[in-house]
Amino acid sequence: MHRGRRDSVAFTIVVGILVLLGGLAMALVIGLSGAPGSLALAALLAAVPVGPLVGCFMWLDRYEPEPRNLLTAGLLWGAFVATAAALVFQGIGLAGGASERDSLAVVAPLTEEATKGAFLLLLLWWRRHELDGVLDGIVYAGMVGIGFAFTENILYLAAAYDGTDGLGPGGTEALTGTFIVRCLISPFAHPLFTVFTGIGVGLAIASRRGWVRLLAPVAGFLVASLLHGLWNASTLSGTGHFFLVYGTLMLPALVAVIAFAIYRRRSERPLLLEALQDAADRGLLPATDIPWLVDLRARRHARRWARAHGGTPAERGMREYQAAAIELGYLHHRYLRGTAPDDFSVRGQEHVEELRRIRPYLSFPGQVVPTR
Repeated sequence: MHRGRRDSVAFTIVVGILVLLGGLAMALVIGLSGAPGSLALAALLAAVPVGPLVGCFMWLDRYEPEPRNLLTAGLLWGAFVATAAALVFQGIGLAGGASERDSLAVVAPLTEEATKGAFLLLLLWWRRHELDGVLDGIVYAGMVGIGFAFTENILYLAAAYDGTDGLGPGGTEALTGTFIVRCLISPFAHPLFTVFTGIGVGLAIASRRGWVRLLAPVAGFLVASLLHGLWNASTLSGTGHFFLVYGTLMLPALVAVIAFAIYRRRSERPLLLEALQDAADRGLLPATDIPWLVDLRARRHARRWARAHGGTPAERGMREYQAAAIELGYLHHRYLRGTAPDDFSVRGQEHVEELRRIRPYLSFPGQVVPTR
């Protein structure tokens, strides 16, 4: 556990420093890209799709909610670190002789997906225990993609309004057109691309095979870059080609990813039920508690029950008990699959001790409220 805590501290320091540096760099880039008024308007419009997209990924994350600080770190990484690093690498590519067309269709997809995916690699390196499978990879990748799209949209919207994008004189009409295309028609583009890297990372975490652990993230990154490249190339060939790619590639890919994510989400309940039942058979928690842990509605009902019979402290205790039990369940699932992290036993013991500390002071609906 000491190593785990050192890794967490290292992750926080490295990501924090890079976010700060990336934020300063992007503030400079954005500040030089247009007048303050147009930038403020562009930022406001770029924020429109952020809330709904974050809400979608948070909905996927409900069975085992990831730490809010890590999800926020993913957003900030995408908004500042990935964007700044991608600009640097694309500048190097242009300086090395790449044409603007090649930069948009090849260099940009590779560099942007690499800089976005770097956050997932840092999680694998220092916070591996936070990744329990494919759904976690999807959620973290989505957050990074949302952050990246937000900052990129500010630049595109400001350039459209100021007429510095080379597509016309600018003004409200150009701004409106760019807003419709980037924020209403295709706000999911960057999250969708990066989700494939997240799926690859999730498959690596869940697999017992060494070659899958090695190749799955690489394959996910290549798929993300390929889709990104095809998407960018479609914008170079006229409106007709753009909507052809949109209808025949992007929408089917989006529907497939949504269906896959919902399938994975629905599989969380039986997965958690099986793991907690095995844990209960080993005496790690009462089997009678399991129905109040594996079902989302039952969890909410149990928290309301606790609040009604014990006030805010009881509700907080119920929430902490449920969180510890869910973490134990997913950790135990990885143990049963043979993919548990190296510090599995220590982390598992900490969860069990937390459950045993809180349980005497709780009751679930239908049980007698403890008086101690």
